[in-house]
Amino acid sequence: MTKERYDALVAPLRAHPHAVAALKGINRTLTMLCYVMYPLLLAWLFLQDDRRLLRCIAVPAAAFVAVSIFRALYNAPRPYELGIDPLIPRKKRGHSFPSRHVFSACMIAVTYWTIFPQVGMTLLAVGVFLAVIRVVAGIHFPKDVVAGAVCALAAGGIGFWCIPW
Repeated sequence: MTKERYDALVAPLRAHPHAVAALKGINRTLTMLCYVMYPLLLAWLFLQDDRRLLRCIAVPAAAFVAVSIFRALYNAPRPYELGIDPLIPRKKRGHSFPSRHVFSACMIAVTYWTIFPQVGMTLLAVGVFLAVIRVVAGIHFPKDVVAGAVCALAAGGIGFWCIPW
């Protein structure tokens, strides 16, 4: 995404300061929703003495570590490092590809999908919405959020459905 394209995309939001504040609030709320839902699922599985608990911890954890290592090694710049003026300012440098926020939201959705499919589908929609917000906010490029979602779906597909436990 070029600076010109980004500026044209966010011009309507910049014209309304309340829209920018709402974008920040929605970004924070959706992120927290995902991060609260995951321990709730683990607690429910624990209280049910459900044998799927270990898998619901191991698969996301292994995938998160793999994505984090790849991000650190690849160390792609963020849009605001390349001249884009973000709607949600950040100080973090690099580590943009893939988006770990979107990866985590989608990984949590996939994990839920294995236990409660309707909740998983809802959380996947939250992950897509979060991906759009992260791009509009100027925190990630579109390729970053798409890669984060694809990594989560691939890791979930392999970890939950392809590897026998």
